[in-house]
Order: sequence, then structure tokens, then C-alpha cells
Amino acid sequence: MSRVIILVADSLGIGSSADADAFGDQGSNTLFHIYQHMLEKHNHVMNMPNLAKLGLIKACETAKNVKFDQFPSYSINGAYGHMQEISTGKDTPSGHWEMAGVPVLFDWGYFKDKTNSFPSEFIEELVVKTGVPGILGNCHAPGTDVLTWHGEEHIQSGKPICYTSADSVFQVAAHEKHFGLDKLYEFCEVARELLDKYNIGRVIARPFLGESLSEFKRTGNRRDYSVLPPSKTVLDKVFDSGKEVISIGKISDIYAHQGISKSLKANGLEALIDTTISEMNGMDNEGIIFTNLVNFDQDFGHRRDITGYAGALEYFDTRIPDILGALKQDDILLITADHGCDPSWPGTDHTREYVPILAYIKGLGDAPLGLRSTFADMGQTISELFALEKMSYGKSFLNKLVSEESN
Repeated sequence: MSRVIILVADSLGIGSSADADAFGDQGSNTLFHIYQHMLEKHNHVMNMPNLAKLGLIKACETAKNVKFDQFPSYSINGAYGHMQEISTGKDTPSGHWEMAGVPVLFDWGYFKDKTNSFPSEFIEELVVKTGVPGILGNCHAPGTDVLTWHGEEHIQSGKPICYTSADSVFQVAAHEKHFGLDKLYEFCEVARELLDKYNIGRVIARPFLGESLSEFKRTGNRRDYSVLPPSKTVLDKVFDSGKEVISIGKISDIYAHQGISKSLKANGLEALIDTTISEMNGMDNEGIIFTNLVNFDQDFGHRRDITGYAGALEYFDTRIPDILGALKQDDILLITADHGCDPSWPGTDHTREYVPILAYIKGLGDAPLGLRSTFADMGQTISELFALEKMSYGKSFLNKLVSEESN
């Protein structure tokens, strides 16, 4: 019996990819630049022995021919490599769908105007259908900044704060009590329906609490409303075969709740990892446990908090032994990312980068995977493991795991 445990370290890129120039991201490197900053600015060698033993540092060094100065040498027990995205965007759904075997090969719709971002006819229809007195924001903005700019006016006026970014997204910030959480979700559901004709990938509800600028803080009740993937993902195929697919964090939202047998929410890295381990300990059937560790991206990447990101990575490293300890004999652990979000890079958007692919099964030795030409290699590997119909994209690396384990 096999189970696949997938941990997406959201935004943990390991170097600008071959097509990064097209995105203005040539030279970005989330992991390496965090390491460099901590070494040069804080004289601190990041403590990541467990991730290094799985091959993370080696994967980054191989991807971009960089060197982690002063980082200790560790023997590697795992398969490791770097994956190139072939989807047209560097957003969350594109990365996740591609790793599940369905690349996004079409162009999303975008709100490119940095101010007055949304079409007037869309806003007019949204206001009429939801009964709100209007909206605030209507611009490209970081999510925390809009609370500073508009939070108090939002409470007084009842107007939701609507904003976007370089991604194909419509985000809505509203106060959980003054506006109401259910009302926020209903507003986003209407927006989701209206935005289909604009080909917008996601609508995100961003609830917050607090009564003044100094107190405003997002809560853990975020909800994503995604369009459906263009074809069946490996999650659908695993689910359809009668196996379990357990989503933790925002995974279910990203896949529009398709191919999911059980969906769990958790707030914060510790809770997300604890929930993952709890499900590993309680799951007796074949299938997938799929967790998105959103805090790397949401709390540190987009906020350009290099030190915070470093601390989160070091914390994640301390939990690797707990995760490995919950693995059964034939389980496969996959650690990857959906895009980069280099906190040293200009702006606050994602960065087009290679992502790591770390694969571990008990008894596995040092197994380089090299460059994988698409994130879909991961989905193809899962499909082969469960003897399912082949996915349309990707090349399985399961034989590498099995042959290395048997040596």
C-alpha cells in the first residue's frame, strides 16, 4: 500500500528559470538570496540540515550553479532536482495544476491598469447584484497596504476593499464583524461568476479584524474561488479510482474542490504541518495527502520579509523529522513549490523560477533527478505509482525512486 504526501512550500523558488526574462525575473532566486542575506547582513548561516539531507541545497546549487558559502556538507538521502514551469503564468493555480499534470497553456485574463484596475461595467454589475454601496481600492496593491489605506473607511462605509496584482486575481478584503464573513463569501461568489467572461483565474476573500490601523490583521478565514482546471488532474484520477485525496490548507480551493475526498483548513505553518502529520497517522488507505504551506508566500515572500522567510524555513526544517517519522514503508514524500517569490526582488509579485522537487521513500540513497522539463513530471509519477491512465504531460521519475531504493 502506498501513500503520497505532498508538501508545497509555497513560493520557494530556487533560481530564475530559462524563460524568466519574459517575466522580468532574470536573476531572481528565492532560496539563495534569503541565504545570502542572512549570511551577509546577519552573519548567520541558516540551519537547514534536514532539508539539506533531502537535497534542497544541492538542487538549488545545481539549478543555477551557485554556492552556499559556509553551509555544512551533509550526505543526501533522497531524490532531488529542479523543475521548469511550462504554464504561461507564474500564479498559484498554474503552478498547482501543472504539478498535478495539467499545465495552463492558455493566457489568463489580467487587470493590467495599476489604478482604476477593474472594468466599470463589471463593478457596476457587482455593486447592483450584491447591494453594497460601492467599492474601495480598485488598484494593484499589497494586501496589507490596502488595510492601512482603506480599513477605517471600509468599516465606516460598508464598502469592500477590492484590489489585484500582476496575477490573474480579484481580491476582496472585508472586516469579519462589521461587514460579515458570510457576506464577504457571498460577495466573492458573485464576483467569481461575473469574472468568468474575463478569464480571471481566482477570486480571493481576505477577511480581517481590528478596530484601528494599528490593530488590523488578516484572519485565517481566507477562501479562494478558482475556475476549474481545463482537464482532469491526477487528483481527479486518484479520487475516481476509489482512493483518498486529502487536502490541507488552500489546496481544495485551488483545484475548485475537484478530486478531493476530504478538505481540512489550518492557520499557520505549525498548524498546517501538525494537521498533515495527524492525517498521515490516521490514514489507513492508499491515496494522497496534499498540503500547501501558504505562509512562506503570504507572510514573507509578498511582504518582502527576508528575515521572516528565513526563520520560517528554519522552523520547517525542524519539522522534517516529525514528517519522516510518520511515513509508512511504501510512502513517498514530495516537497516542491508552485513558483518563486524572491523577497529581495523589486515589487511584491511572484518570480518566475525553477522549483525544487524533493522525493523521499524509505531506503532511498542519493538520487539526482536533474532538470525536469515540466512540473507535470510530478503528476505523471503519481499516476504511474497508482497504475492509473497516463497523464497527457510529464515524464515519470518513479523508476528512479524504485531502482535507487532497491540498490
